Amino acid sequence: MPRILEKKERSLGTKLSIRGDRASSPKSALTRKPYKPGQHGKKFSKLSEFGTQLQEKQKIKFTYGVKEKQLKSIFESAANQTHASAIDVITASLESRLDNVVVRLGFAPSRSIARQLVSHGHILVNGEKITTASYRVKPGKTITINDSSKTMQVFEDIKNRLKNYDAPSWLSLNKDTLQGKMESEPRNVNFPFNINLVVDYYSKK
Repeated sequence: MPRILEKKERSLGTKLSIRGDRASSPKSALTRKPYKPGQHGKKFSKLSEFGTQLQEKQKIKFTYGVKEKQLKSIFESAANQTHASAIDVITASLESRLDNVVVRLGFAPSRSIARQLVSHGHILVNGEKITTASYRVKPGKTITINDSSKTMQVFEDIKNRLKNYDAPSWLSLNKDTLQGKMESEPRNVNFPFNINLVVDYYSKK
């Protein structure tokens, strides 16, 4: 699975951080081989407008681990909103997923690991065990690690790892109690893909 994920990053030509810290290390596949996989990977070929839109859509799918049906629903819902911009609605929908929030709080090194932690009941929202990775966290909700799970290897030395970590501005993190809280809807996120191109893609479907 790890090799498949890194192969996807090479194929899309962008570091999507789907393997956590390794994505930024010299060991990452994209750093070692900054070209597409396969025998023709080093050959440059310019994408069409549609091809570029499709590639950006794929980046979102692999970054957040969402299926086509889920992603289409998010973009269609955003297009029907009148009280906020489509970009803000899409950003909030993707970033407020529980598995993503767990990563943004520094509780897990990657979204794939975060999904496992959530599905196995190691993460609590307002003290309640939530096992759905796509669960949408609302502002005001607190996120904690199940007390019975804190001895797991993935949480080993977590307080030391969080010492120099800063959570996004829309989240607050108590590094002593390991309690996170969503303070507001996610905004102004620096994405490794162009959401506007994907908005255009779905608008033509």
